[in-house]
Order: sequence, then structure tokens, then C-alpha cells
Amino acid sequence: MGLIRLPSSISILKGFNKLSSYRNRNYHLDVPKGHLAVYVGEEQKRRFVVPISYLEQPLFQKLLRQAEEEFGFAHPLGGLTLTCEEDVFNQLTAILHSL
Repeated sequence: MGLIRLPSSISILKGFNKLSSYRNRNYHLDVPKGHLAVYVGEEQKRRFVVPISYLEQPLFQKLLRQAEEEFGFAHPLGGLTLTCEEDVFNQLTAILHSL
């Protein structure tokens, strides 16, 4: 039996750095670190940038569950799509911002 050579930690890190730099080059410039872009709306989808801390909030998690039921993990716009009215989303984010 031959030896199986496992990649070293350095080569793994180099690969991760290449992937990370590729992602950063191709990611929208208006999404700062610690935030994510979501698309909101029943018919016309509008893009919002929200802090990732919202992911911990039960109200936001409810929206995520609804999106999972409707879209699964295949979102048509390439980003996270939430099916709720913009007004409702704005009220929700105002509540979450005040917490």
C-alpha cells in the first residue's frame, strides 16, 4: 500500500485565500463585512443589506423559514429571497435595529 499524502495546512490556507479573494472581487461592493444582502418583495424584489446579527433573531428566522418553504435553497436572484412585503420588512428591521 502506498502512502496517501494529505495536503498541508499551508496549501489549504492558500486555496482558501484564493477562494476568498475571488469571492471578494465578485461580491457587491455595497455589502460591508458582517452584513448580507437579501431580496424582499412579493412581486418586485428590492435588495436590502442587513447585519448578520439579524440571523439570530426569532422574527427574522421566521422569514427565513418561510423562504425555505417557498424556495428551498435555490433562490432565483442568486441571493437570499424573502417573501414578504417591503413595508413589513421595514417594520421588522426597525424593531430589530432597536433591540
